[in-house]
Amino acid sequence: MGIVAVITIILQPTTTDSLLFPKKMHKALCRLHGPPFGRRKDACSVFELLAKFHQPSGALCQKSAVKHPPPHLPEMPPCDFHPEEYKDMSKAQMLEIRKKLCNPMTMKVTFYKKPVYIHQGYMQWLWDVDGRRYLDLFAGVATVSVGHCHPQVTEAAVKQLRRLWHTTHIYVTSPLHEYAEKLTSLFPDPLKVVYFTNSGSEANDLAMLMSRLHTGNFDIITLRGSYHGGSPQSLGLTANAGYKYPVASGLGCHTTMCPDVYRGPWGGSHCRDSPIQTTRDCSCPPGCCHANDMYIGQLKEVFATSVPSRIAAFFGEPIQGVGGAVQYPKNYLKETYRLVRERGGVCIADEVQTGFGRTGSHFWGFQGHEVIPDIVTMAKGIANGYPMGALVTTPEIAASFGKGVHFNTFGGNPVACAIASSVLDTIREDGTQQNSAEVGTYLLKELAKLRDKYEIIGDVRGKGLQIGVEMVKDKASREPLPADAMNQIFECTKDMGVLIGKGGLYGQTFRIKPPMCITKEDADFFLAVFDHALQSYMEQR
Repeated sequence: MGIVAVITIILQPTTTDSLLFPKKMHKALCRLHGPPFGRRKDACSVFELLAKFHQPSGALCQKSAVKHPPPHLPEMPPCDFHPEEYKDMSKAQMLEIRKKLCNPMTMKVTFYKKPVYIHQGYMQWLWDVDGRRYLDLFAGVATVSVGHCHPQVTEAAVKQLRRLWHTTHIYVTSPLHEYAEKLTSLFPDPLKVVYFTNSGSEANDLAMLMSRLHTGNFDIITLRGSYHGGSPQSLGLTANAGYKYPVASGLGCHTTMCPDVYRGPWGGSHCRDSPIQTTRDCSCPPGCCHANDMYIGQLKEVFATSVPSRIAAFFGEPIQGVGGAVQYPKNYLKETYRLVRERGGVCIADEVQTGFGRTGSHFWGFQGHEVIPDIVTMAKGIANGYPMGALVTTPEIAASFGKGVHFNTFGGNPVACAIASSVLDTIREDGTQQNSAEVGTYLLKELAKLRDKYEIIGDVRGKGLQIGVEMVKDKASREPLPADAMNQIFECTKDMGVLIGKGGLYGQTFRIKPPMCITKEDADFFLAVFDHALQSYMEQR
């Protein structure tokens, strides 16, 4: 029995013009494949086969290849962009090169059992080499800020490429200075001096060096579960064993307990700055937060036992990114900054994932905590995926850096600065930050309904389009959902056309950090897909 026959059986209408699914699908698949479909194994097995037919084509990207998809399979929102036909390497060639010639780490971090071979992108959409369209809700790890190949940003890049690609800081070029003025205007006083790098890891390395030079102290404190980069120095700041190697790195770095009000020992239902709170009980009177007091107590314990009386810095993300969109009690950073400064340290905000309006309520994540850092680092969304990073600090701290000579060949590259400048214009003109607030809040509230529906969703959290969905074996134990279960839901979501990320200390959190141009219609599509994937897993379990 051939594929055409299978489709004919599946799509044959009844007298009411509805589809006999899954009954006819089940029979057709049994005839074609036999077991395991004879045992009605799982819905995602059906979806995997269906996906071969339910693929939006490259030429008609707003339509499915199936004329009448089963009524319970979510319909992808339309798109009027027409991707180019793919004519490059075969998938087999690419995979062979990836396995043989690329460092094994490249293959180790590759998502999915069957990798997604991406060919082209436009705004919130990606197309693979076969012309199948995906809704991108991970944005190249929270990096594509205003949309893949946004026309305005692309035009700025092309214009600069035709004029000048590269010099260095030894010459004066207008793109660097125009962007420096634009970027620093978005910070409160006294954060008015910028240094450009190529990545967030470089920016964080530089922040470590500046804090030590300025204070004359050495020790730096970070939060457990944090990720601040993969360079030899920034690995010391990163507090997640999965990224560690058995070599000395980041000497002088210490950690304190992450004030995670869901998974940590203390937390309640009013702790965090989010439309969605945890389901934990809370007996705190108004204006008080027992959880915050206890986590600050843990920090004081670190001061008393692990570091000298004078320290160099405290490093913290406004919302943990790789850690799984973990949010802290509302006053935690405010209290922490005060204690760190009392001990001679500077306070550093890592805005690599939270910056440029992603949290919706503010342009910078630290603003939501009502604090002003001494140093702010940024990358990822700064240039919509073009390699770039930056550090913004005070004139006094910047002056301390002048004790030696530091040179970055590509930092502040004319092309990078032209692109980054266009990104700032686009965020303002497209209302990107406001869209993050509106669509993100809608997503969070709808995901909270799924949390209430499914025993395996322990927590939904975040702000704007920085969202985490923490998966558990059950709500009572809060034990992380095992990797094989996470992967099953992850794969099923992809098979239905949505790309999301994973994170968390135990890999137990789905990360939703899309290009900030997504719409409510896109959000509804994802919610339907995610609901199906969860339902499929629960039926098997």
